[in-house]
Amino acid sequence: DTTALVTALARLHVTGTPVDWAAWFTHTGGRPRTVDLPTYTFHHQRYWLDARTRPHGPAGPGADPWRYHVTWQPLPDHPRPEHDDLLLVVPDDGAADQWATALAAPGVRVLRVAADRDRAGLASDLADAYADGQGRPGSVLSLLGLAPGTHPDAASVPAGLAHTVALTQALGDSALPARLWIATRGAISVDPRDQPVDCDQAALWGFGGVLRAEHPQRWGGLVDLPPTADARAVRQVRRLLGGERTEDQLAVRATGAYARRLTRARRPATPARAWTPRGTTLVTGGTGALGGHVARALAAAGAEHLLLVSRRGPDAPGAAALAGELTALGTRVTVAACDAADRDALRDLLAAIPADLPLTAVVHTAAALDDTVVDALTVDRMATALRAKVDAARHLDELTRGHELSAFVLFSSLAGTMGGPGQANYAPGNAWLDALARRRRAGGLPATSIAWGLWADGGVSAGDFERRMARNGFGAMDPATAVRALTEAIEDDETHLVVADVDWDRVAGSAAGRRPDPLIRGLLTAPQVTDAATADRAAGGGALRDRLAGLTDAEQLDALRDLVRAEVAAVLGHGSADRVPAERAFRDLGFTSLTAVELRNRLDAATGLTLPATLAFDHPNPTALAAHVRAELLGGHSPSATTPTVRPVDDDPIVIVGMGCRFPAGAGSPEEFWRLLADGVDAMSDFPTDRHWDLTALHHPDPGHPGASYVTQGAFLADAGAFDAGFFGISPREAVAMDPQQRLLLEVSWAAIEDARIDPLTLRGGRVGVFAGTNGQDFDNLIRNGGEQLAGYGATGASASVLSGRVAYSFGFEGPAVTVDTACSSSLVAL
Repeated sequence: DTTALVTALARLHVTGTPVDWAAWFTHTGGRPRTVDLPTYTFHHQRYWLDARTRPHGPAGPGADPWRYHVTWQPLPDHPRPEHDDLLLVVPDDGAADQWATALAAPGVRVLRVAADRDRAGLASDLADAYADGQGRPGSVLSLLGLAPGTHPDAASVPAGLAHTVALTQALGDSALPARLWIATRGAISVDPRDQPVDCDQAALWGFGGVLRAEHPQRWGGLVDLPPTADARAVRQVRRLLGGERTEDQLAVRATGAYARRLTRARRPATPARAWTPRGTTLVTGGTGALGGHVARALAAAGAEHLLLVSRRGPDAPGAAALAGELTALGTRVTVAACDAADRDALRDLLAAIPADLPLTAVVHTAAALDDTVVDALTVDRMATALRAKVDAARHLDELTRGHELSAFVLFSSLAGTMGGPGQANYAPGNAWLDALARRRRAGGLPATSIAWGLWADGGVSAGDFERRMARNGFGAMDPATAVRALTEAIEDDETHLVVADVDWDRVAGSAAGRRPDPLIRGLLTAPQVTDAATADRAAGGGALRDRLAGLTDAEQLDALRDLVRAEVAAVLGHGSADRVPAERAFRDLGFTSLTAVELRNRLDAATGLTLPATLAFDHPNPTALAAHVRAELLGGHSPSATTPTVRPVDDDPIVIVGMGCRFPAGAGSPEEFWRLLADGVDAMSDFPTDRHWDLTALHHPDPGHPGASYVTQGAFLADAGAFDAGFFGISPREAVAMDPQQRLLLEVSWAAIEDARIDPLTLRGGRVGVFAGTNGQDFDNLIRNGGEQLAGYGATGASASVLSGRVAYSFGFEGPAVTVDTACSSSLVAL
């Protein structure tokens, strides 16, 4: 019919196909004429510094059973081919020479690394190892973790951990298509016959879990070696590295190979003992959220004296109120300022404990969270996190050995057992604590390390991290119930216990790799979701290519857009892809660097590609990302990203084809501005009343009065706080923190392109440059006083240099983006 035909012609027209509109409209006798259409009418809302963010309530309570043990499952000794496509990376201090010599074989290359070799040097060494072009390694086995001692610039960081982190980063930098196996020795205990564990070695197992979660394409596994490299052990290691990738957390012992498992832990019918806190109980991190929960429970259980320790002590927020609450329960309370990582300060604190209330229990809850991804981890950041957890625990262990303790409790984390994206700086320290508990037990000392999941009320895991983990199946536990689990663990005489509220089937369903973590294999109760994305992951992308082969270009883009939206929904925890708008910016959907890594991993697995971790920032919405995936998967360029080639004319290098503007007196377009000038309109107006200015204090009739204005009028833009944030994929919180100049530039840029009769969406992905002239910003002064709700956006919201990049990112331009500030000539120079 007529409507369908006109619609079809219109679609051809907007894609650049010439249409003889005069012939179409005159065939019925009509007399058509051309009219100017207005540019996009933005749906404005108010964004000003008085905006408030929606409060975020605590997560709901957890549910029993929450208790788990780490166990070791014997593996059958099936014949497997021995791995001969291997690169051994060995420290040159001799610590790993026995194993390096024993594993040497035809086809095995050895790279020796000096103790002071940095990330860049390692990347170069890895590339040089295969510079002869004779094949590429299937696996890299790192023995760097066996290096003893600490990093020369950070005594809190084990040398083996620092070297292993640098190698992991260098492997990614070198783009070597190999999987990294990390070897340890004595990091774990398979059975009582094992030697006491080495806590520094155990920290590598915490790091390995994070590497697995963030970089499945770079991950091989963890293997704990026996003390001696005898022939049987060497053969076992070679076979495990060369076998099917069904296990990646392994221990080799004289009795065979073992795989690590997490299993449910049932409470014994009768507790091993009844425990009541007597004398003095020392709680590190005692004024924090977790320390406060523990202190209340101890006081309610009849604790005689609670020594609450934190770095700020009585000056910590809420410390006085907590002390008063505990005192009301009948407990004597001392709140002390002491850094437990300072050995001398801790010794003095312990010496001051009253003789009539001797130290009988220690609860170490202190932690410092500085989440970061593996590739951004530095020695300094590791030192900060390890000092609070590891150094303090080491000092507590050593300085309390002369006390008759009934309990020595370490607050560890599930991160130390199984890792997770963004926890590269947190997981190693928690694995170290778990090992310390085992080492103390082996020496006949009390110790209980509890690897906690999420707590619902505060703690270092509160905030964005808690919400992200909850989306992936990790529920937040009710503090009262968690504290009861703590008491039960002590009474059951546990050495290491995982206490976490987890939906394991959901965890497995959100796995970024092609298979769930073998650690939790025995906890899964439901088959995995069998949608198209999951099927493609299982087939390594081959099924996806086959499915796309029979589709048109447009259908391919639609299919990949659906795939991207499904993976985004899985990462963010939405019930379906329908909850993910195809044109909505990833930032507005709630993406961070951590969720971007998760999305990359899921798309890697679904497509068989190796995509960069920055893809959610390079391609800012699902549609743009789908076009990029299509180009990478099938070759060529996406039709949506093509733009006509424009050749400059020598005698007319700059042509203005579209304009957008905002001027006082309501002039919001070039036509309205021209009318303002032609009609001689007075654009001056009274001071606006919608900008939270103190107009009474602002005006003073005396021109010499400091800090005031003697005039009451100026040339002001109307409704300067108005902005269509959703249209540009910007969250309300960020919109409030943006300099109004940035918001105005986004809108007038869109209007200028439309004024040139160009659909701005057709320029996405094109070589379009943005040159912005700017001069004069005072918004940063306002941001500083904007409150906590603006935290994280001030640097970009108030920076003039961001202007051009903001437009380029929002519009998807891939040409140069330059902001020019040459005072009054800025716009001229930009042009």
